[in-house]
Amino acid sequence: MLYDIHSDKWREECGIFGIFARQENVALNTYWGLYALQHRGQESAGIAVTDGSVMDVQRGMGLVNEVFRHALPDMPAHIAIGHVRYSTTGSSLLRNTQPLLVSYSGGQISLAHNGNLTNAHEMRTELEKKGHVFQTSIDSEVIVNLIARSTKQTVEERVIDSLTDVQGAYSLVIMTENKLIGVRDPHGFRPLCMGRLGDGWVLASESCALDTVGAEFVRDIEPGEIVSIDDKGVETRRFAETDRRAACVFEYIYFARPDSVIDGQSVYQARLSMGRTLARESGFKADLVISVPDSGTTAALGYSQESGIPFAEGLMKNRYIGRTFIQPEQKKRDMGVRIKLNAVTSVVKGKSVVMVDDSIVRGTTSGKIVRMLKEAGATAVHMCISSPPIGYPCYYGIDTSARKELIAASKQVEEIREYIGADSLHYLSLEGLYASIGNIPKQTLCNACFNCDYPAEIPCETDCANNKFLFEAKNK
Repeated sequence: MLYDIHSDKWREECGIFGIFARQENVALNTYWGLYALQHRGQESAGIAVTDGSVMDVQRGMGLVNEVFRHALPDMPAHIAIGHVRYSTTGSSLLRNTQPLLVSYSGGQISLAHNGNLTNAHEMRTELEKKGHVFQTSIDSEVIVNLIARSTKQTVEERVIDSLTDVQGAYSLVIMTENKLIGVRDPHGFRPLCMGRLGDGWVLASESCALDTVGAEFVRDIEPGEIVSIDDKGVETRRFAETDRRAACVFEYIYFARPDSVIDGQSVYQARLSMGRTLARESGFKADLVISVPDSGTTAALGYSQESGIPFAEGLMKNRYIGRTFIQPEQKKRDMGVRIKLNAVTSVVKGKSVVMVDDSIVRGTTSGKIVRMLKEAGATAVHMCISSPPIGYPCYYGIDTSARKELIAASKQVEEIREYIGADSLHYLSLEGLYASIGNIPKQTLCNACFNCDYPAEIPCETDCANNKFLFEAKNK
C-alpha cells in the first residue's frame, strides 16, 4: 500500500523555473532552481533546454535528485525551463510529466505550467472534435495545442491568442528556440517572479529559487502580464485585465517557502504574524508552545513571542523519507504518522502544550498527533490552526479533497475538537488572517476555500451556491 504522508494536507501545486543566459550553464541552474522549489511538487521533475535550433527534454517520476541522478540534459544551451509537479489535473504517470515539448508549424515549443484550467475538459473536447490529438491527460496540453493552432504571426501573439478562452489559474514558462516567455493569469492566482543573473534573466515560482542560483530579484510578474526575453532584452505587455486580483492565500499560510517574498509580502513575516494573532485570539495558557514541523513552526514562534510561553521542539520530523512510502501492513495506519513524526517525551511529559499547525483538512492526521502527544505524557493539548476552517475545495491548482471529505464542511469547531481529541481548538479568524498578510490588500486575495467566494468560473458553480448557504447556516 502506498501512503501519502501529507494526506491531511493540501498538496502544493507545481513549481516552474526558466532561464535565458548565454554565459551560464542553464541546465545546471535549472536543476538548482528546481531543488529550491521541490516543496511545490515531489511527484515528478523535468528540464528542457535549447541551443537555438534543437530542443531536448529530460523528465522522470520522483524527486529532482532522483530524476537527474545520473545526468542533466548535456547539449550546449542558452535557454532552459524546468518543472516539479503534483498532479491536480491528470494522473500520476510518466507521460504527464512536464515540461511538454512539441513541434508545430512555427518550430518547437516547450511549456511548463503551474495552476489548473477550470474549463480544460470542455476545451479539450472541442479540440478533439476538430482532430487534435492529445498525448497526455493534463490540462497544460490544451494550452500547447491552442498555441500550435493559432494563426497569429509572432509566438507572443500565439500565446496570447491561446489564452483568450482559457479560464482558471496559470503561471507559465514557455521556451522557443530563441525566446523565454513568462505568463501569469489575469487573477494572479499563482506566483511568478523575475530575476537578473549576470547578463541573463530568470523566471521562477518563488524568489527563493532566485536566491539559490544567485539571481537578483527584479520584480513579480503582474497578473495578466506576458514577459518575453531574448538577446535583445526583456519585452512586456499586459494581455488581459480583470476586475479582481486573487492571489492564493495559502501561499502565505503553507505552500511557499518561508524565505520567499511573494507580491511584496514576506512569507516568513506573514506566518510569524499569524502566530502572534493566534496567541491574542485564543488566549490559551500552557507550559510550552510546539509546532507540527515544518509548516507550523514559524507561526508557533510567533505564538511564543506574543504569549511569552516558551517554544520547544515537542515533535521531531524524520526528513529522510519522501511524501509517499510503503506502509508495511494495512492495519497499522498510525505508522504513517509515526514514521514521519515522533513526540519528544522528555519535552512534553507532564506538560500542557499549545500545538500550532497551518491547517486541518480531514482531521485524521491531527487526531493521531494529539494522541501521540498524550501517549508521550502531555497533560493537555491545545491546538491552534493558523488558517480559518477549510470548507470548500480549490479548483485553481491545488490537489484538494472533495468537499464531503473536508471536516470543516460538516462539523463545527467544537465537533472537530472532539473528533481529534484535543483539549482546546482555535482557528485563526479570517480578519486575523487578513491582518497578518498586511502588505496584500484583502480584496486581492483568493479565500474561496474558506468562504466559497470563487473569483473565476468553477466546474460546480451551481452546487457551490447551495453549499455556501449550508456552510453559513451551520456556522451562524
